[in-house]
Amino acid sequence: MSALPPGSIISGLIVSCQARADNPLHGPVHMAAMARAAEAGGAVAIRANGAVDVAAIRAATQLPIVGIAKRWSDGFDVYITPDIADARAVAAAGADIIAIDATPRKRDGTKLAELIQRIKKELGKPVFADISTVEEGIEAARLGCDIVATTLSGTTAYSPRLPGPDLELVRALVASVDAPVVAEGGFWSPEEVAQAFALGARAVVVGTAITNPREITRRFAGAVPR
Repeated sequence: MSALPPGSIISGLIVSCQARADNPLHGPVHMAAMARAAEAGGAVAIRANGAVDVAAIRAATQLPIVGIAKRWSDGFDVYITPDIADARAVAAAGADIIAIDATPRKRDGTKLAELIQRIKKELGKPVFADISTVEEGIEAARLGCDIVATTLSGTTAYSPRLPGPDLELVRALVASVDAPVVAEGGFWSPEEVAQAFALGARAVVVGTAITNPREITRRFAGAVPR
């Protein structure tokens, strides 16, 4: 059963509970525990990768889940939910919203416009568009995406690489699209989160700064005199 009431949009802090294979916390048991901790701390939703982790998190919490399926293919730039089969798998596992790479880059899977419509019509799920520029956000909203997020700013070859979150992109999207804007990527402090909300973001996604103890430790260790 969906944890997200029909027609509603998440507002608040979304915590990304993901860990790569080389991370000591990789795996559904750890991600489910991380999601429970995030819920206890005040998160309003969880972002999670892959059907296995999504299913474990769904069993552990009633918070809405923004589900993705990362799949890398040689010669293709898009790896976040590139195909309807990927979207279907995380939806079946319990995701309430499906996030996709909504950039125009080369993808090994369903064409972007078709993917958006099939997620909405066949799966009955809102589409969360990960984009890197304001132009991509405008196009994603035009194609029917329900939420537009700054997730990929700094990860595409043509978007700026910044030391922190791309707050200017948040500002531009809020002024340019009717869809709710979510700020994601590069958030390290509560002050940055507050800035994003002040600019009009409906929600903010924080991952590494909350759920990656290895990187948090490295950050603090870097301050130790050598």
